[in-house]
Amino acid sequence: MSARESTLHQLETQPIGRILLRYLLPSMIGMLLMAFNFVIDGILVGNRLGANALAGVGISAPVYTIFLAMSLWIGIGAATKYSMAMGAKKPEEARVIFTHAIVSIFSITLIIGLIAFTFRDSLAYLLGANQDTIPYVSDYLFVILLFGFVFTVENAFSVFVRNDGSPTLAMASLVVGALLNIIINYIFLYIFDFGVMGAAAATIIAAFVAILILSTHFFKKKSNLKLVRFKFNKKLLWGILIIGFPSFLSEIGISFFTISHNIAFERVAGTSGVAAFSILNYTHSVMLMMFLGMGSAIQPLISYFHGAKNESRKRETMRKSMVIAVVAGVLFLVIGQLFAGQIVSIFGQFPDEVTALAIQGIKLFFIAYLFTGINFVMMTYYQSVGNVRMATWITASREILIMLIFLLILPPMLGVNGIWLSIPASEFVVLISILIYQRKYR
Repeated sequence: MSARESTLHQLETQPIGRILLRYLLPSMIGMLLMAFNFVIDGILVGNRLGANALAGVGISAPVYTIFLAMSLWIGIGAATKYSMAMGAKKPEEARVIFTHAIVSIFSITLIIGLIAFTFRDSLAYLLGANQDTIPYVSDYLFVILLFGFVFTVENAFSVFVRNDGSPTLAMASLVVGALLNIIINYIFLYIFDFGVMGAAAATIIAAFVAILILSTHFFKKKSNLKLVRFKFNKKLLWGILIIGFPSFLSEIGISFFTISHNIAFERVAGTSGVAAFSILNYTHSVMLMMFLGMGSAIQPLISYFHGAKNESRKRETMRKSMVIAVVAGVLFLVIGQLFAGQIVSIFGQFPDEVTALAIQGIKLFFIAYLFTGINFVMMTYYQSVGNVRMATWITASREILIMLIFLLILPPMLGVNGIWLSIPASEFVVLISILIYQRKYR
């Protein structure tokens, strides 16, 4: 039995609990470190370069988000098809999918980046830059638009390595990339004084090193990841884009969440409300990464078992994943209720009004986590088996459609509390819709 066959044999014979743990722990640790990396990045830029520079990086963030969303769109879509092919014992077809995905994400993001680069100042103003922030936005975009293809390829490559049976290596690349980003950021900002352009360069360099780490997977005997001769396949690319669309939408939905809540808090509670939401948003990004790590862990397993037509192991994976999601949701809720004050204090000393709003917000908002984990697991399941319509419904509803409806309805009735409760209410309604769908089509 070859090393690759041994890996596939383990997926089909080892206890599901052991396999799930082998994928879950590296995935969640890696995502958690990425979340902390975002927070530390902001701390370094803000402390060294000041508020305008930090605002400039924040204004540029949607470009980074769009690039990341595109890498997930193609990466998750292709990796899902890859694992299905492996489950169906079609390794040659899987290699074609891998090659097509890497070439596509490299080409598309490079072309988009180069086109946007020629209009970067106009793009900066379109994103919200003003006379104070335009130098910082322009410098950041200079690097990100030219070399953004590096971290999009790295992100897609990481997804494939995880799907090819090496979740620990995928985690290692995330850990090293995150730590290296912080170290290079410090060197470029505090020693060489490269400014915002240095902060952007640190992101690119760290992603490139992560690619080098991931590339060691090619030399493993168990690896099926091989770049084969590329031949454009319109049908294959279209299939990848359809399956991966919920992942793209999920990333874009985060921007909807942030923008809509900032507007709502500005109207209802002014600057204090926006400041309180910023504290919650940093905390929420960490929790969201944990749930994203959970989804990243189960996707390769569900796709593989679906391709292998192994319904019993697919159901067992889902049952255990649901238990983990419920336990995590309850744990996060308890943390929010008992330690809201301590969480707020981590981010600094604030006026009493901001502190009180943030503490109340955490206690109310964290109710959502009772449902978020389940919804995330179900969205990943539907996407992993190719039920794109239901996966898209869950993503679009919880982060855009139903959330916006509650954001319009609840604040007039409940004030600030209505804004905090819009996400818990949205997550609950989405969960009910999933239960109805499951009951109807079981």
